[in-house]
Amino acid sequence: MTVLTTGRMTLSPMTEAEWTELCALWSDPEFVRHIFPAGLSAEDVWTRLLRDIGHWATVGYGNWAMRLTETGEYVGSVGVLDYRRVVDPPLDVPELGWGIAPRFQGQGLAAEGVRAALDWCDGVLKAPRTVCMISPENGPSRTLAERVGYAEYARTTYRGETVILLERARP
Repeated sequence: MTVLTTGRMTLSPMTEAEWTELCALWSDPEFVRHIFPAGLSAEDVWTRLLRDIGHWATVGYGNWAMRLTETGEYVGSVGVLDYRRVVDPPLDVPELGWGIAPRFQGQGLAAEGVRAALDWCDGVLKAPRTVCMISPENGPSRTLAERVGYAEYARTTYRGETVILLERARP
């Protein structure tokens, strides 16, 4: 499992150590409003954490916990994913996903983490393209996706909600 570093953060594969911070994050109305507006229960967060840990063991990549290197504070997560989402058109290449705690938004940390994940994906995984899925109402994530090279290729429905699918070719 791979640890990445950026100018301000250390990105480590998800572990049980993130449990408490993930529960707080997934119950924060500001964080979940574009993902799961009702938030997630502790049970659901545990299931997601187990999925993240298992992702690394099964496919060799997954979600990284992003922490400020200087203080160890949990910032959020970024990952290269294969969630096998039931969506049309299908996501048949690695998916990038990210989520930043509201108190760290607007500081460039999401972009720093996404760029580190993309560099790893391009250099190690060598996938010809990656995709991401974003709610139409999530302007900041869409802006970040476009800034790092993603462009919309479809609008579809996922779990009853409209989503935008974006793609990025490996340089």
